[in-house]
Amino acid sequence: MTSEAARPPEAGAVPDLAALAKVVARQRAELDRLQETAATSVVLERAKGALMARTGCSLDAAHEELRQRAEDSRRTLLEECWITLGSLAPSGRTAVRPPRADAVTDRPPSPAPDGAGPDGEALARFARALVRVGGPQDLARCLLDHLPSGTGAEAVMIYTRLPVGGLELVGHAGVDDVLVEQWRRVPPLSGIAALDVLDSGEARWLENAQADRWRYQLIGEPAERWPTRAWLPVTDGARSADVAIGVFRHRAEPFAPDVRQHLLAAARLCAGPLRMFGIRQNPAIGADADAVRTVFERLPGTSVLLTPLRSPSGDVEDFRIDAATADTSDTVGRRGRELLGLRFRECWPGTAGEPLWQGCLDTLTSGQPYESEPFAQQHVVAGVGELATYSARVARLGDGLVLNWIRHAPSDRQEQRLADVQRLGNLGWANWHLVTGEVNWSSQVFAILDRDPAQGAVPLPQLSSLALPEDMPAVARAVTELMLEGRPCDVQFRIATRDGTRHLRVVAEAVPDNRGTPVEVHGFVQDITAQRSAELALVASERAILTQHGVLQAERTMAARLQDALLPLPKQPVQLSGLRVDIAYLPAQSGLNVGGDWFSAIELPDGDALFVVGDVAGHGVDAVAAMALLRFTAKGMVITGSSLTGALARLNALLLHSRDPQGTATMVLARYNPRERRLVWAQAGHPPPLLVRDGKARYLDRPFGMLLGATDTARYEESECRLAPGDRLVLYTDGLVERPSECIDRGLERLARAAVLPDGGGSDRLLGALLEPERRDDVCVLDIRVPQEDEHPAA
Repeated sequence: MTSEAARPPEAGAVPDLAALAKVVARQRAELDRLQETAATSVVLERAKGALMARTGCSLDAAHEELRQRAEDSRRTLLEECWITLGSLAPSGRTAVRPPRADAVTDRPPSPAPDGAGPDGEALARFARALVRVGGPQDLARCLLDHLPSGTGAEAVMIYTRLPVGGLELVGHAGVDDVLVEQWRRVPPLSGIAALDVLDSGEARWLENAQADRWRYQLIGEPAERWPTRAWLPVTDGARSADVAIGVFRHRAEPFAPDVRQHLLAAARLCAGPLRMFGIRQNPAIGADADAVRTVFERLPGTSVLLTPLRSPSGDVEDFRIDAATADTSDTVGRRGRELLGLRFRECWPGTAGEPLWQGCLDTLTSGQPYESEPFAQQHVVAGVGELATYSARVARLGDGLVLNWIRHAPSDRQEQRLADVQRLGNLGWANWHLVTGEVNWSSQVFAILDRDPAQGAVPLPQLSSLALPEDMPAVARAVTELMLEGRPCDVQFRIATRDGTRHLRVVAEAVPDNRGTPVEVHGFVQDITAQRSAELALVASERAILTQHGVLQAERTMAARLQDALLPLPKQPVQLSGLRVDIAYLPAQSGLNVGGDWFSAIELPDGDALFVVGDVAGHGVDAVAAMALLRFTAKGMVITGSSLTGALARLNALLLHSRDPQGTATMVLARYNPRERRLVWAQAGHPPPLLVRDGKARYLDRPFGMLLGATDTARYEESECRLAPGDRLVLYTDGLVERPSECIDRGLERLARAAVLPDGGGSDRLLGALLEPERRDDVCVLDIRVPQEDEHPAA
């Protein structure tokens, strides 16, 4: 039952001022209690540190001493702490009552040797200054400022041990920014003095830079910048050290006993403040850190409390985890309290550069909460991983942030998946109620139709109005049949948008009532612009390919007929001037005699035989035209009495100075006198003829001759050879001996070996022995044989 005090006031009732005053009083009392607790915790730690520094006692012994003093003097513990900090003796040691029998200390006080000891007045000033220190950086500056000049200290660095190993620089003074960035993080390596101090719990006095550098990695460049340095453990006497303080000196001399004692005492004095910094750096936690962390541990879900870690320039470098719920786990499986003190990007390195990281920074600056888009993440339940959908929410709390991950219910995930399907498939759903006129579209339909949602959805009868005029009748007909007859529709049409024309597809079906009358229509709208554009591009490409194929086929057919007319191939060997000539020709394109290689084998009016083999660069109609020009011109020049070299010179000029330049060509001209069996030949950049005699093959020495069409100063020479009965002379084009993967010399050697084989046969066998299945050039061969003395020429 609801109590009277808990009931809401009735309308017009006068507020109970006495009750309100009681609420305000209780809130003020609670606020005073919290402030007193915070002040007591801070000052108590400073006072305990002061006693530890002066007496060398443990943390528990210092706390017991302060409590006992307050009890004996009938003062509060807070008052006793302030008195202890404000009335430290200016010199000497402050006596501490012997510990009781039940008190346990880690080690007895270590008295300083006669004539040496810490400067009590300097330590007292330092202890009083520590009350105003707000963080490790302030502590480093305060320590450097309050070290006596006799210590020679020039710089201070404070390192803390990381939970995952290694060190992190949390405070520094007298050190430049470059050195800070270089030594901000120290991995867990050997040869690091600060790590050695934390592992052993004992100070390290580095007094010889030359010798120390062999054992430790010395900070600073050059190392002689600080000839001597000290590394001091900061411990509360009950636990191993987690903080090390480095003091760097410009003096190249050992640490005096009193200086050592003073530095050790100052380091112990820092123990109390350093314990508090993890609490005071985040006002959201305050003095009740354990209570806040306990509350977080008992909260359901996944949440962390983050404290920003800033660089000297004030930029946020990372966040420290100060509290975490029990269900929170990082990428390596650490959970709950195991995450405390770790850095956010160490636990979730994948967030660097992601929207969540920027959202944290924006929330820290503006105070406005940030909520991420849903994302998939592996979730471990009873040791089994399952994929779940989450979204992250960030809110500011004091100077820190509260980050929690919200796991979506299956229905939320289903809705998100549906939205993803619509977005990825570029389609959306639509419903039309034909009785009530209600229309519902998904947001993707508005995006596809390029329609402002504020204009509302379009009724089904008006859907055709969105189409281009040419497509309106087909859409209207499909919609009419759907509404009146309930016939499903699948129609494609085009619409005009700000980005141009879009191709759409609408698929819909009708839901009838119990009498078969359509009362509702549901379906989807899909943007198929990309698919339609690809189809149109494919059709255009196929048409272009067919057109080009026809052009090429016509060109090849014409070139083949032209070449067949200009270069007819004999069906059998030819008898010329007492010689037997076997002719073979193969174009590069199988089945089509299209190419630039040609031959001539004719008997001249005086009874001599003329043999010509040539090769025009290229293929197709242009090559055939150039071949015809050179073939007939060469024969005409020789028949009319021109010498072989004169004919080559004139052909060279013809290629260079014709109206339509014909490119370049190579050629061999050979004239055979049967009476003297004398062969005179000349060449223009062509491979030499092959002579086979008595079972041995050799290439004739080439006379000088330039490529036709290369230069207008070409020079040509003739060479002479006497043929004997049984000789075999092979004229050929370079397609017979050239291969893309090798030099021509290897092809010439292969031809010579094939020509002397017992079954070498005629030109056809040469082609079969030398040519590869996939050749890239035309081949022309004249296989000329001189009959034996007793052999009939016609045989």
